This record gives sequence, C-alpha cells and structure tokens, in this order.
Amino acid sequence: MSATFESLGLSPESLATLRRARFEAPTPIQSQAIPPALAGRDVVGCAATGTGKTAAFLLPLMERFRGQEGTRGLVLAPTRELVMQIAEQARFFGEAHGLRHAVVIGGEDMNAQVEALKQQPTFILATPGRLVDLLSTKSVNLSRVEGLVLDEADRMLDMGFQQQLEEILKVLPKQHQTLLFSATLGHDVTEFAQRQLRKPVRVEVTPSGTPAARAAQKLYVVKQDEKYAMLLTLLKRDEASVLVFAATKQRADKVLKALKREGYKAAAIHSDRTQNQRKQALEGFSRGQYRCLVATDIAARGLDVEEIGHVINFDLPHSPEDYVHRIGRTARAGASGLASTFATEDDAERLKEIERIIRARIPRAEVPRRDATFVAELERFYAAQKDPGPPQPDHGVSGKRPGEPLGRHARSHGKPQAQAPAKPERRVRTSDEDEGRAPRRAPLPPGRMDARQQRDARGASPRRLEAAEGRSEGRRQGVRGEGRGALGKARGGGKPGKSFAAGGGSKGFGARGAGGGPRRSGPASGGPRKGPGGGGRGGGRAPGGRR
Repeated sequence: MSATFESLGLSPESLATLRRARFEAPTPIQSQAIPPALAGRDVVGCAATGTGKTAAFLLPLMERFRGQEGTRGLVLAPTRELVMQIAEQARFFGEAHGLRHAVVIGGEDMNAQVEALKQQPTFILATPGRLVDLLSTKSVNLSRVEGLVLDEADRMLDMGFQQQLEEILKVLPKQHQTLLFSATLGHDVTEFAQRQLRKPVRVEVTPSGTPAARAAQKLYVVKQDEKYAMLLTLLKRDEASVLVFAATKQRADKVLKALKREGYKAAAIHSDRTQNQRKQALEGFSRGQYRCLVATDIAARGLDVEEIGHVINFDLPHSPEDYVHRIGRTARAGASGLASTFATEDDAERLKEIERIIRARIPRAEVPRRDATFVAELERFYAAQKDPGPPQPDHGVSGKRPGEPLGRHARSHGKPQAQAPAKPERRVRTSDEDEGRAPRRAPLPPGRMDARQQRDARGASPRRLEAAEGRSEGRRQGVRGEGRGALGKARGGGKPGKSFAAGGGSKGFGARGAGGGPRRSGPASGGPRKGPGGGGRGGGRAPGGRR
C-alpha cells in the first residue's frame, strides 16, 4: 500500500498547503524521511535532485517549531541559487504556520541581512561563508537553534566548506537535530556524518551515485573542434529547453557567445556573474525567455527548474560525482529527459571514473560527421576561427613605433593601410657593404670632432687618454670604472674597494658589480676628492691603484 501525506503524521495546516500545491502523494524520500524527522531523529538522506527532498526536511521542522519564538531552524546549502530555491518553498509552506525566515547569502547587502536577523525569524537559510562572516561580527544568534539541515552536503565538502561548517557547529547547542541530504554518500560525507550526527536514520531512496532513472544517456566521442558543431546539431534536432554544462567560466562564456552568434536565446551563470545577473538568467530560463542556459557545476547546484528536456555536458566534470548532479537536472519529478555528453580521447580516464561511480556504461552514440547540419556547422566554426573579426583601432596604445609591422589590433584585412615613413638612419652605404664587409659609420659633418679629437685638441695628456680608454673598456666588460683614473681588468671580489685614480683632482667611480656591496672611494692622487665608490663582485684595478 502506498503512503499518503495523512499517514505521515502531518498537521491539517500542512495537509491543506500540500493540497493547494496539488501534491497528491509523497515521493519515496518524503515518505521515508518525514516520520523520523518529525520524531526528532537525525537523518542521512541519499536522493537525487528533483525527488522532493526540500519538502522532506522543511515540513517536519515547521511542524516542530510552529508557535515557538526565536530562531529555531538553520538550513545550509552550498550556493546562493540553491538557498533562494529553498526560500521559495519555505515561504509557501511557512504561511500556513505563520513562520518567517531570513536569507543570508553572499552578493547581497549585509546590513539588510543583519536587520532581518534582528527580527528573530524562525528559520535562517544561508550559505556557510556569509553565515561565518556574520558570526565573526556577532550579528547572528544561533543559541536557540534546535534543527540543522545540511542540503547538498557532498557539494559543500567538495567546495571546501568543511572548516566553516565546523565553526558553525561549535556555536550550536549540543542537543540539536541534524538532517543531512546528499546525492552521493562518498567517504567524506560518511565520515562527516559519523562525527557530527547522533545515531542517524539512513534513508537511501536510490543507491549512491545512481543518476535519474528516466534520463536517457548518450555519449559522443568527438574531437575538441567538433564540440561546437555537435552542440548546434543537437539543438536543431528538437525544441526542448537545454542546460549546457561547461568545465570553466571561460568555456561557458565562449559557448554562450557561439549560441548567440547562431541566433539562440541564451544566458550563462557562473561565479564571475553578479548575483543579479545570475538571478535574471535563472528567472529568464524558468519563464522560457531563454531556451539555453550555460552553467558551471558550482553555479548550477541551485537550479530547480522543471521541464529541462535536455542536459548537454559540453565538457566532462572535474569530479565524477558531479556527473550525477548534472544528469539530475533533467527527468525531474517523474518526467523523462535526455542527457548528452561530449568526450575526447583525452577524457578516457575521467570517463572510466564516471562509469564506475554510476555503476553503468554510458551508451555510445555515433557522431553524425556526414550529416549536412553537422558538416555546415563545423565549416562555420573553422571559418570563425580563421576570421579575426573587424579591425580594431590602435588608439595609440599598442606600443608600435611608426614604420613597424602592424600588430593583431591593426590588421589591414585586405585593405591598403597608410604606412608611416620610416625613421632615417644616420649612416651611408659604402663599397664595404657591397663586398660583404661591415659598413662604416657615416662621416661626421665638417667642423665636428668626436670625443677623442676634442680631447686631443685640448691637449689631453697620453696618460689621461689611456685612463679614458681603460674606463671605456671596463664598461664594455660590464663593470664601471674606479674613476676617471685607469680601469683595468674586472676582478671578482665582493669586498668594498678604494680607488686611487691617476691624474689629480678627478672624481672617482669605483667598480660596481653584481654583488651590490657598499661603495666608497679614496682620494685621487694630486688631491682628495670624494666620489661614489664601488664594491661587490668585480672590483677593477689600474696601474698605480689598489683596492
């Protein structure tokens, strides 16, 4: 004999609400989880998304806490979207009992949330991160909480919320009821439940890791370049609403761009989107404004959209368990659905892990490489890859100098472009170049002398000229000289050096190497004169000088 809501022990108010919502009979998870939850027992429930588990934990807690003051129930979920979905049902079921709730999630005004918490709502629906933030500022009081719900517990642990969960559990009363629900019961979830729950009742509607039974699965082994053509081919085969899963935010944006380019009404949700953008995308998808919704695994955890006819795994998930969650987005509440998965040869190991988790081999489907639609879409994809798009203005920020080749942002695309005149070089072609020898520099204009000729004209002594040549040679060796005195070979060192330059009154430049040591210089012969000295690796020495 099948169970009824009346046989579960629910109040007349709850039964009237269920009839108003046209809930005719409880789902398996509801019929098995509600009675022990009403009795105050801890519960571990394993059920896929879309099986009615939200009502399975909200209804018994509302029955228990009606008429009581203060915050009595706390519901934690991994994502903002999932919390908002739970809030919709909490509002619907709570009206019959006069129960209020507050939503505490990231991306929303924290001050408004603090004001809502001051009203002492019966339930707090929260993400772990934002709740811990409020606990750190003592803006929330959980001392009277009697019932804790951990929804999508496996995902919260996967996302690294274990530390936050333990911080929250520390401030809760020791004698509280815990209802833990998860689509998979892996090692981490089982170990966490053993530590935190007290003799829980285990309710497992379907074996852990089993995908939705009514979801027909297909696997297409494709090349990476064929994924877009395969996606567009599947979209043209039926008119069902489609949820496309991508592995990364960047891939999700690329898929969204490709869909819009083909004229499909589509939106995307991932962690880089603002809360308002994600909310608008979800609402538009639920209302039918968008046929396609592109999502990453984390963002899609809060999806509670009925009548998703087709789930397409554009990329395999990073975690094998996420495959179960993805498939659970279609074939909800007894409806049928289709799940198509794209995999490349490089995905072989991950595919084996997925099939091990679901205890089944995903049926292979033939890639329609001879189908006219597939061929046309693939050709359009390759054409789009070759076409860099319209030329972009440089705006003077490309770093290109006049006369240099045009870069990516200033392609001509077949159009003639005005070339800036090249900067003239100050040299002349000589017969040396014609014979393959290195070209000579252009002669100086009449009346101009180079540096050496100027020194000779001033009557510079041979010794000073020798010192200048030594300094020049030292600089070419990567070491600065020890003064306008002589600079000889660069020596390793690293110790501070003193320089005594030949030639009175000259300002000394001590050797400076890679050591970066302190610099100091001694007096030059002929009179003391301070100058920046040098130390470090490679101190120089010239005749008559010492370090």
